[in-house]
Amino acid sequence: MSSAPKNQGFSTASIHAGYEPDELYGSINTPIYASTTFAQNAPNELRHGYEYTRVGNPTITALEQTVAALEGAQYGRAFSSGMAATDVLFRILLKPGAHIILGNDAYGGTFRLVDTVFTAWGVEYSVVDTTDVNQVREAIRENTTLIWVETPTNPALSITDIAAVAELTEGTNVTLVVDNTFASPYLQQPLELGAHAVLHSTTKYIGGHSDVVGGIVVTNDAALDEELLFLQGGVGPIPGVFDAYLTARGVKTLAVRMERHCDNAERIAEFLDSRAEVSRVLYPGLESHPGHEVAVRQMRRFGAMISVRFAGGEEAAKKFCTSTRLICLAESLGGVESLLEHPATMTHQSAEGSQLEVPRDLVRISIGIEDIEDLLADVEQALDQLS
Repeated sequence: MSSAPKNQGFSTASIHAGYEPDELYGSINTPIYASTTFAQNAPNELRHGYEYTRVGNPTITALEQTVAALEGAQYGRAFSSGMAATDVLFRILLKPGAHIILGNDAYGGTFRLVDTVFTAWGVEYSVVDTTDVNQVREAIRENTTLIWVETPTNPALSITDIAAVAELTEGTNVTLVVDNTFASPYLQQPLELGAHAVLHSTTKYIGGHSDVVGGIVVTNDAALDEELLFLQGGVGPIPGVFDAYLTARGVKTLAVRMERHCDNAERIAEFLDSRAEVSRVLYPGLESHPGHEVAVRQMRRFGAMISVRFAGGEEAAKKFCTSTRLICLAESLGGVESLLEHPATMTHQSAEGSQLEVPRDLVRISIGIEDIEDLLADVEQALDQLS
């Protein structure tokens, strides 16, 4: 259970929720409990509830409680990666014969997992544009058990009305899960909008420094949390304790980092939108974005991910990727440094030929917290090379 008071501010909770200085030494930071096992007072009489790190460790618990508090959740379970967290949720919610509704701009790894592993298990799936609530409604079947929503999506930055989709699940056995990785808990809290569970790749904004891989699921559903806890220990996709420590250290600065990320992204999106080399800027902070009004309602700000489509097509997109000097060509996102990638040939290769295929003229940019003048100069010189 989260220990954060309801009236505690976000930054305060990110620093203090989930851990208090220990009674033994008063350590301000969460100790790294680098122990596989814990001494017991008597057979099956545990000290503070811990017996074996695969089924529970104080360092991991502190991270879980912190992120749960930031999402307004009662429960949180950490995993070794975002995909491990996704897989565990799928195991719980997608039994053989079940049906999942997936967005047409889902992360390539999520689609690959559904399209290969879970279809072999007898799971059916439908791909729809989740920004159109009518499409979601029409896709629901008697055997639908899960609606999987990313918002903003990866990589087209589409915005889904979480509350509107949540209404479709009322009185049904359908679970709405929101992948909140791109927004982070600071910008968006899907549980307050009616989602049943929220997933994060903590590798991204929550960790924030490109130095640790992880995932987490938070929920207010006690029964779902019990199943998450069982598979967390029973299957074993837990994070290492040092990974949990690094992620918890990163989350302490989430609010201040996200403000700088968003400041930079808004400036760069506007600049890109003014350039002839760019055919379209996909950023929910621009009033021209079709999801702008929904984003205003359900997000604190608009995030730090920008996707760009180039007038010169795939050749121009790839040349831009290799022309930046400060912004590094690399997969992943959400770190303090700016990164860019060509999804069609990198993170979303598995979607080629499917309903989720990414346009080949698109480049995804993760805007970091560097000085804006340096970022703008780098983007400008890279665009100039396309002319």
